[in-house]
Amino acid sequence: MAVRPITITGEPVLHEPAHDVTDFDETLRTLVADMLETMDAAPGVGLAGPQVGLPLRLFVYSYVDDDGVSWRGEAINPQLWQTPLSIEPLDDEEESEGCLSIPGERFPLRRAEGVILRAVDVNQEQFEIEARGWLARIFQHEYDHLDGILYADRLEHPFSKAATKAIRKNSWGAPGQSWVPGVDHPEG
Repeated sequence: MAVRPITITGEPVLHEPAHDVTDFDETLRTLVADMLETMDAAPGVGLAGPQVGLPLRLFVYSYVDDDGVSWRGEAINPQLWQTPLSIEPLDDEEESEGCLSIPGERFPLRRAEGVILRAVDVNQEQFEIEARGWLARIFQHEYDHLDGILYADRLEHPFSKAATKAIRKNSWGAPGQSWVPGVDHPEG
């Protein structure tokens, strides 16, 4: 296993839809193991294929919920269904999220409270998870990466303006930028 570089916003692979995984082999098993190690080293709660420079429809996740249940694994070629968005006012504190591809920044973003994730694992075993709260948020965030969408793309004003300013201040937004967890300190 190895920690892989994490791409930073502006890298084209982050802004284009990813392709289905077709080869379920030792290379895929190694990739998933590397992604889990990279996510843990960052530290993060999710990491998608495009974030390690690969336009593949897969992500890994690791989260312990409020009941102490540990959720850890990979979702390959996932499908995601979500509940309607709440019309309640946005809670800047409770609904704030970050992204390893926009490291060190956090902004509030409204996400669906509940989702159903259907995918396969590295053994091509199908599974389904019904998630609520932060686990649902993680799945939505990572699934967006597979469609070439970063959470900053979904932000509303004034948070979108602040995210754009932070990206510009850190000289991100152009191809060829990445950071390596445990080696680099990308927070600008």
